[in-house]
Amino acid sequence: AGAAAGHGGERPPAAPTLEEFGRRFTAWTFGPLPQLLELRAPGGRNAATLIGYPALVDRGDAVELQVLDDAEAAAAANRTGIRRLFALALREPLRQFERSIPDSQRLSLLYMPFGTAEQLRRELVDAVLQRACLAAPLPADAEAFGERVAQARPRLTLIGQEIARTLMAILTEHSAVQRKLPAARGFPAAAADIEQQLAGLLPPRFVSETDPVHFGHLPRYLKAISLRLDKLRTEPTRDAQKMAELAPLVQNLRRRTAALKGRHDPQLAEFRWLLEELRVSLFAQELRTPVPVSTRRLQKVWESIRQ
Repeated sequence: AGAAAGHGGERPPAAPTLEEFGRRFTAWTFGPLPQLLELRAPGGRNAATLIGYPALVDRGDAVELQVLDDAEAAAAANRTGIRRLFALALREPLRQFERSIPDSQRLSLLYMPFGTAEQLRRELVDAVLQRACLAAPLPADAEAFGERVAQARPRLTLIGQEIARTLMAILTEHSAVQRKLPAARGFPAAAADIEQQLAGLLPPRFVSETDPVHFGHLPRYLKAISLRLDKLRTEPTRDAQKMAELAPLVQNLRRRTAALKGRHDPQLAEFRWLLEELRVSLFAQELRTPVPVSTRRLQKVWESIRQ
């Protein structure tokens, strides 16, 4: 059912008609989007019935109604497609936000290790839409979509400015870490561990893809790395001991994540952030953590995930 297909029926408020699948839309002018469709293959009365998963697929300047044959792929595509519809519906307030980004020139300079000023702009817009419009459950019909647009419109600039301020703190701490990292090359194991940690904390689309709660903690995690680098010069043995304590938990997470081959596991995601808190506790205890963490506690958490 991966090709454009559909479910015959009435015009809205019924589900989208057969003719609407495969078409592009710039507004929600089609019927409610069901979670799945039953598709009858050609062949008359004895034809097989297939299950398809409707999705709005992002096409840049529009979305396209499609039916996919994998539920997880359809959900991911649909989320991106609905975000595009929100971007089209909220074009003017988003432009207003882009004109009011605080200290945008400095922000762009600090963002250079991750991308261009244009890529930063797109990331910020996507992050604003994620927070303002894409809370679960996603809208599944024109009425719910319109209500979400109306709720988001007056909040976009304030939400965007808060994201930009947090991003400034993140990038400032990241810049400090980058200045200190060369001095850690004499401790290759620690330097490699820190670089792997940084890659996990700040992947290419970290601005839009890090959930809001953990996005707010990124400055503290980066500050903890900076403090670790300060201590590494005078206490390399202590750093090695802490890293050895942490290593089995990190390896467990990496093995399980690799085995999932890109599939999302909420328990693993939560464990991954608990590991960041453990790093703060081990290497920069003065920063404190919002929840109690220790190697023993996280080992128990891991055992509960394995069951």
